[in-house]
Amino acid sequence: MTRLAMEGWINDRRFAERFAESALATLRFFGPRLKLEMRRRGISADLIDEVLGMFCGEHDEGEGARLLLEKRFPGFSFSDTTDGEKQRVIAFLQRRGFGFSVIMKAMREQV
Repeated sequence: MTRLAMEGWINDRRFAERFAESALATLRFFGPRLKLEMRRRGISADLIDEVLGMFCGEHDEGEGARLLLEKRFPGFSFSDTTDGEKQRVIAFLQRRGFGFSVIMKAMREQV
């Protein structure tokens, strides 16, 4: 293990950067959920904060929520949807790590 780390084959920073970049690009995880998933994979809290600080400016939470809403629930209309369906959409987006206010804004923009 030591030899692999010295040769650059094992690099926590590179793994953290690639994981965060992939999760944000595919809208798999965002915000607090992304931090949780990185901690589950054994990445230190300091490294998580540093890596996410690099990527946060590049990815807009509101835009991500809108894109995921359009992709996962095509044809969604806030005014025409039942309360049960709205709760299902909210729960889905919250599990991905989006904040409630961002979710509501993205949902209301879907006419």
